[in-house]
Amino acid sequence: MKNVVSLILGGGKGTRLFPLTQLRSKPAVPLAGKYRLIDIPISNCINSDLSRIYLITQFNSVSLHRHIRQTYKFDSFGGGFVEILAAQQTMEGTDWYQGTADAVRKNIRVIEQSGIEYVLILSGDQLYRMDYQKMLQTHIESNADVTIATVPLSSEQASAFGIMRVNDEGRVEGFLEKPQTEEDLAMVRTSPEWIDQQGIESNGRDCLASMGIYLFNRDLLVDLLKKTEYEDFGKEIFPMSIRTHQVHAHLFDGYWEDIGTIRSFYEANLALAHPNPPFDFVVEKAPIYSRPRFLPPTRCEGVTINRSLIADGCEIDEGTVIENSVIGLRCRIGKNVTIRNSVLMGADFYQDDSKANPDNLPPIGIAEGAYIDGAIVDKNCRIGKNARVELKGHTDQDFDHTDVLIRDGIIVVPKGTVLPDGWTLS
Repeated sequence: MKNVVSLILGGGKGTRLFPLTQLRSKPAVPLAGKYRLIDIPISNCINSDLSRIYLITQFNSVSLHRHIRQTYKFDSFGGGFVEILAAQQTMEGTDWYQGTADAVRKNIRVIEQSGIEYVLILSGDQLYRMDYQKMLQTHIESNADVTIATVPLSSEQASAFGIMRVNDEGRVEGFLEKPQTEEDLAMVRTSPEWIDQQGIESNGRDCLASMGIYLFNRDLLVDLLKKTEYEDFGKEIFPMSIRTHQVHAHLFDGYWEDIGTIRSFYEANLALAHPNPPFDFVVEKAPIYSRPRFLPPTRCEGVTINRSLIADGCEIDEGTVIENSVIGLRCRIGKNVTIRNSVLMGADFYQDDSKANPDNLPPIGIAEGAYIDGAIVDKNCRIGKNARVELKGHTDQDFDHTDVLIRDGIIVVPKGTVLPDGWTLS
């Protein structure tokens, strides 16, 4: 697999995930209490024996760079690496990346190195587990110029995705972005019987959605980037490739979630706390890796915890009830707190209680008697005593409150926010 190089796209401004992306890039957003989104594609690469990995970044990338530097260190003799390609001015250009394809074009030198035959293009904001070796096998056996990973969906789900039409050999012959009408769907439907023949149970699913994962022959990709000015893979490079080259579909039938909105982020996290989660971070031959933080075990005393994930280094006092929630690293939760249907990201550090507090701020964490329901609380927040963070009695339409934001019917408490004692959403 040393002839394959992986390029992970660090994403744009992440406006749909704001305010979680106010101070960090999308791939750096915490996931499941102790991971970050970027850990998913990197772990998939490592588990697929792909160790030459580039991460292309641009927006709010400081914390992402720090996470990569502290987490992924390879054997010096194996030739593996995770290298960051940040937007920069060069003699050839001074512009920011204008899209996914433009980002690769501005770093084309890394894929023109000798010994590279294939280039795998990945996204940094998806949750799934995939063996990319199987995708490479599909690519080689079909003699494809480009292979795209696809997941079967029902017609009812198709309107949110790019849908492909394939022939009996699996070659992609058409592509339609987010079909909205029955006429549109008719042009790109795939026979459920054909999906069954590929070894995947269709269960009535009759559409193949793009996962935004592409495998290119290196020379073709270089040629496409140099001879065109296309800026985006999904909207320009891929549709054009269908018309001019052999593009093949690689079917995938595991859990896959595109975490691009506050709602999808919230629901994906809470689903991971279920007794039978749709995605498991602990698989013997394909674990998800992250930074080793050397934190102490979480301490609980007289606490009721049901269907929840609790990360390392937390302190949870007696009388607290936690239900259907994710509790992140270093969370300090006081007595008689109630947390339901919420994602708490924790803290970046432990507060030194011996230091003076001239402003009489609540401590970092959740103070005694607080109530949180249906919320995402970002890192380093201070929730005061008896504060109530809930949407009850308020509109679920998006709006910006003085202290918090409402997005997709979910309260989001931005990083570092202070909610004083007795705070309520007014």
